[in-house]
Amino acid sequence: MIRVGADTIPDRTIRHRIDGEAALRWALIALFAAFLALFVLVPLGHVLARSLQDNAGRFSGLANYARYFSTPAIAASITNSLAVSAATTVVTVALAFVYAYALTRTTMPWRGTFRLVAMLPIFAPSLVQGIAFVYVFGNNGIVTRLTGINVGIYGFKGIVAAETFYCFPHAMLILVAALAAADARLYDAASALGASRLKTFRTVTLPGVKYGLMSACFVVFTLVITDFGVPKVIGGKYSVMATEIYNQVIGQQNFTMGATVSVVLLIPAAIAFVVDRLVQRRQYALLSARSTPLVPARRRLRDVALFVYCAGVAGAIAAIYGVILVSSLVMRWPYSFAFTSKHYRFDTIGGYTPLVNSLYVAALTAAAGTVLVFAGAYLVEKCRTAASGPLYILSILPLSIPGMVLGLAYIFTFNAPGSVLNWLYGTLAILVISNLVHYFTVPFLTAMTALKQMDGEFENVSASLGVPFYRMFWRITVPLALPAIVAISMYFFLNAMVTLSAAVFLVAPGTELAAVAVLLMDDSGDTAQAAAMSVLIIGIGLGVRLVYALVMRGVTRRTQAWLTATR
Repeated sequence: MIRVGADTIPDRTIRHRIDGEAALRWALIALFAAFLALFVLVPLGHVLARSLQDNAGRFSGLANYARYFSTPAIAASITNSLAVSAATTVVTVALAFVYAYALTRTTMPWRGTFRLVAMLPIFAPSLVQGIAFVYVFGNNGIVTRLTGINVGIYGFKGIVAAETFYCFPHAMLILVAALAAADARLYDAASALGASRLKTFRTVTLPGVKYGLMSACFVVFTLVITDFGVPKVIGGKYSVMATEIYNQVIGQQNFTMGATVSVVLLIPAAIAFVVDRLVQRRQYALLSARSTPLVPARRRLRDVALFVYCAGVAGAIAAIYGVILVSSLVMRWPYSFAFTSKHYRFDTIGGYTPLVNSLYVAALTAAAGTVLVFAGAYLVEKCRTAASGPLYILSILPLSIPGMVLGLAYIFTFNAPGSVLNWLYGTLAILVISNLVHYFTVPFLTAMTALKQMDGEFENVSASLGVPFYRMFWRITVPLALPAIVAISMYFFLNAMVTLSAAVFLVAPGTELAAVAVLLMDDSGDTAQAAAMSVLIIGIGLGVRLVYALVMRGVTRRTQAWLTATR
């Protein structure tokens, strides 16, 4: 009897521990699901519901949509948005492909420098490109004054040109990754069969990067059609859907029509997102265990030609940001170039408060976002449950939600009378949450990729040894995935520093952000101070990127040493 009792006690203990772990796991899954439902699904539901009501809150069916499409001035924003997005996509992807090809398939010098310069637009809010183009090609721009030629930068041409600069690094990074994954055996076979260089390019190179080209097209198209900053600064009277939402809400206080335009804007963004996901599913591995890395051959004429091309593109990008820097340090661009630092006083926006707010919000976004995203990805990928599929779909949904739509949705949800979360509106907390949701999907997919690379045997052995899943997560999973965790944190911080579209609806007195301050100063005519704030945003972004690079190097050396030790 004594022996039987001794045997049954451990079984009960183990069963109790397993039940406790299961309860904790499901509790965490419920919290993750509640976050996504409350800050993604519920706000979208409010936008859709508001678009079906009149200004008095009564149900009106599709009347708002009928009015939207029957009003030429408003309906034109649809065709304008599609035209701008399509033109920018063609120009940007074409320019970025040649640039990426030069970086990966030639032996030209300065490839590292060219890549670094091309990354500059990532560290600035999108409207900075618009401000720079106005300084150079506007009615009183430096080129206009020197040549007497006004190219008419305001409108379609200006938006396409500025958006091309803004989207260039995004397309370049995708295409660099696609072109770097090349198997030399395919090129050797083409050469052995007597194929010309042009035919090899058409039959080997292009088919190998077709999915990268498609992804670059969809990314650029989505960025442009949802962007607010560039058309707001340089669009003039050329209305696009993002600026139409802003004008309806801020300019006319017509929240119903703003919601209607938001729902319409969701459609092309969602289509681009779905098609991109389908394209990525069809991708196949170009490199196998037997693949031979492609080593670029030296061809002097090609290398010189592509070096000149890259130097021209990099020079144009550097010049645009050079204009921003110089205009912030002279008395009055382009009339007086005497040096001054007065524009850095920011006396029209209350000093450095917006910049401090941005740093605070970015730091909180990086910290909270990294924890939420990685823990959520772990629950979805490693804790396989019936909720994993729906949670995955909810986690990638924010990528298809434009920032303007998200900001307006949060107004309807958290600024509504009687809302239990009304206290969030007008605080820095709502800005942090909007950043978390707006930039959620890319870090989530990064975490999922890192977790998929870890063998499931880790969890099996842990369970067989009776180690709780949370201890396994902390002691094994986190150290192995630390490089990805650092990259996720950096992504959140840098994007939170330059965010504009969602934040423009959510800031309140005392919670202004640096990017929103740039917009407000440009609107009020203080373009020199707007340029100065832009310089600080870019400088902070570059500095933080450097710190993260050093941290990443140390983290990789300390946590991934076992990979090289076992080779």
